[in-house]
Amino acid sequence: MIGRIRVVNAGSVGMPFGESGADWLLLGPDVQLRHTSYDFTKAAERIRETTYPQAQDFAERYVLRPPSEEEMLKVFSRVELK
Repeated sequence: MIGRIRVVNAGSVGMPFGESGADWLLLGPDVQLRHTSYDFTKAAERIRETTYPQAQDFAERYVLRPPSEEEMLKVFSRVELK
């Protein structure tokens, strides 16, 4: 909560950390956090076939071997609001 405003982060489909897959949420009377697995090898292949800059690195780093939750918490803690 920020004041009386509820802030919800759905997570990431394209740059997850921790468990590979798509993190998302379902909004209704409540907020339901969801996780969906998908074919990571096929997703990496499709990314590599694009003209996206650094497609190979992106596919390896964020689809096939996403950073651990611990690694990302270290990164995020450097920029957290005090």
